[in-house]
Amino acid sequence: MNLNDYRKTLWATADKLRSNMDAAEYKHLALGLIFLKYISDAFQARRENLTRRFADEDDDYHIHDLAERAIELEERDYYLEANVFWVPESARWETIRNQAKQPTNRRWARSLTTLW
Repeated sequence: MNLNDYRKTLWATADKLRSNMDAAEYKHLALGLIFLKYISDAFQARRENLTRRFADEDDDYHIHDLAERAIELEERDYYLEANVFWVPESARWETIRNQAKQPTNRRWARSLTTLW
């Protein structure tokens, strides 16, 4: 697939996504999704870092109990201390991506509102 094919695919996908929506309105949808992807990626990177630190016996963040580690991974303060948005599970990119083929009923919009 060359660059021109990617462009065609991207435009066809954008047209399909926006359906009957005016382009001026669609930009809000697109920017919202880009923002969600960005903060979800940052959240996931922090989560992976915390997972490693919780497992490292030499780290100040070490947690011996696996069940306690899982609980602590959902503690928003660990994310905020690193200037990372804490993203509720329902608003995480993977959750929304896994539900993308289901009837949305504005699910993604509700998910975004949980961030505020």
